[in-house]
Amino acid sequence: MNIDLHIHSTCSDGTDAPLVLIEKIKENHIDVFSVTDHDNVDFYAQITPSDLEQLVLIPGIEFSCVTEAGKCHILGYGMDIQNDTLQKTIAQTQSLRREKLMKRISFLEEQYGIEFSEEEKNHLFSLKAAGKPHVAQVLVGKGLADSVDAAIKTYMKALPKGKDRIDAEAAIRAITAASGLPVWAHPLGGEGERHFSATEFEKQLTVLKAFGIRGLECYYSRYTVGEIQYLLSEADKNNLLVSGGSDYHGTVKNIPLGTLCADTPDMEMNLTVLSSVLP
Repeated sequence: MNIDLHIHSTCSDGTDAPLVLIEKIKENHIDVFSVTDHDNVDFYAQITPSDLEQLVLIPGIEFSCVTEAGKCHILGYGMDIQNDTLQKTIAQTQSLRREKLMKRISFLEEQYGIEFSEEEKNHLFSLKAAGKPHVAQVLVGKGLADSVDAAIKTYMKALPKGKDRIDAEAAIRAITAASGLPVWAHPLGGEGERHFSATEFEKQLTVLKAFGIRGLECYYSRYTVGEIQYLLSEADKNNLLVSGGSDYHGTVKNIPLGTLCADTPDMEMNLTVLSSVLP
């Protein structure tokens, strides 16, 4: 059985629309998957059971969070996506993202004299998880850069950060209230990030355990066998469930679907999180 529990669509910062993504999942022979778009569950309103055929889809989300120990991402699995607490928490994240986006647009206008049309602004504001790649795509469309990567490097190094992360405690509380399972995503650091030291990891883990985290994403496309084994031992020691996912984003990241280890795609896996979230 092929499994990928960390996938993004165009409902956040991926490049594959929901139905296109499902076809690619079928082409890659993935049997069980979860779409964990950033701070929203819009993907699930755009598909029907008939689209899935024999696939098993686990409802998912990825919250961008922060704690006293630093930034982190919290995955939620198997939730009731209509749950009131979950929806209110999602609305809070959308408000924070919109405020940050407005600051970034103002910065680019003031710093570089770039004028954004009302149509361009409305497009960006309509997105549930508009980030640097989305703004960069607009700049590419204006002819200000040849690629998204070039636009980010040229215009966005000094972008104001702003607050677009909710407290991890609130995210974990919302997932749990929706009968879901909260899991710490890529706990040694995500794609393009510096990998954390054991001390940094342990400090954050202590905080998240106090908030009610239930699992660790031990298998991850950018982790070596050694890093995965370390995380597996930590999950066992702390009585936490084990998850795994590629963090697939389509063309904006060079990560194939179903990749759960950087060293070998054939690594034997034991995703204990599945027993808690499979329908």
